[in-house]
Amino acid sequence: MLTHRHIEVFRAVMIAGSVTKAAELLGSSQPTVSRELARMEQGIGFALFERVGGRLRPTMPGLALFDEVRQSYAGLERVASAAARLRAFKGGQLSVIALPAFSHAILPDAFRLFHERHAGVSLAVETQESPFLEEWLTAQRYDLGLTEHDAAPAGTRVELLLQVDEVCALPDGHALLARPLIELSDFEGEAFVSLSSSDPYRIQIDEAFAEAGVLRRSIVETPTAVSVCTFVRQGLGLAIVNPLTALDFAGRGLHIRPLARSFPFRVSVVFPEHRPGNPLVGAFMASLREAAAAVERRLASSRD
Repeated sequence: MLTHRHIEVFRAVMIAGSVTKAAELLGSSQPTVSRELARMEQGIGFALFERVGGRLRPTMPGLALFDEVRQSYAGLERVASAAARLRAFKGGQLSVIALPAFSHAILPDAFRLFHERHAGVSLAVETQESPFLEEWLTAQRYDLGLTEHDAAPAGTRVELLLQVDEVCALPDGHALLARPLIELSDFEGEAFVSLSSSDPYRIQIDEAFAEAGVLRRSIVETPTAVSVCTFVRQGLGLAIVNPLTALDFAGRGLHIRPLARSFPFRVSVVFPEHRPGNPLVGAFMASLREAAAAVERRLASSRD
């Protein structure tokens, strides 16, 4: 019967070139190695070596079998190497699903920080809007997710990463740039770029202006914060937008001012509770927290 020990002894003899050296390699004795080799030959039914002048010379079947053994050990070595990379965070993949806004703001900075410390790890990013984002997290399809919501989808837990206020985005040369703080009344009669009418932030902002009795001139409605900032940068009007996207556009024809009225904007991390744990998640969370802190610092100094 062929055993793993037989294969180990055979491989050692082939590598070392003699029974004596193979015994040293295995930390065993010469008689033990010779005995195991003989038992292996008996078990497989053919000779692995010819004894020529007191030396062992592999037979053709022995050489063919050694090719198979080498391939098998190469596979084991690849597994061991992968395990070592994972221990050192030098391999593996982290899967993240996020709202589209986070794929160009906060996630790139977080992964840059992570990659500087753990080169070799790859990041798979999927972008999706609600409610599909929450559904896919509930299905345990990703290691973590980034969302604007506080509530945990079924089968997950939520951790608040960042809470800041929405900001006023203004184009080059606008008169309100002279104000360090923008009041709702300052928007009276101003051209305004809005998110789509069904967007929760749009609804909240519209209600606030209605309560304040402030009338804006709606110029364009668009579904994403990126397109809102693009229209503002073209000088089409003002906007109230999440600070992550605004910061990404700041200094390129767009300027940021804080609002006197608070419209909170939150970034939460969602962790699937029933997905096998990925050892990379903890290290990536540290980088996400650093990226979030950098956003807060940039906002504090964004009054250009």
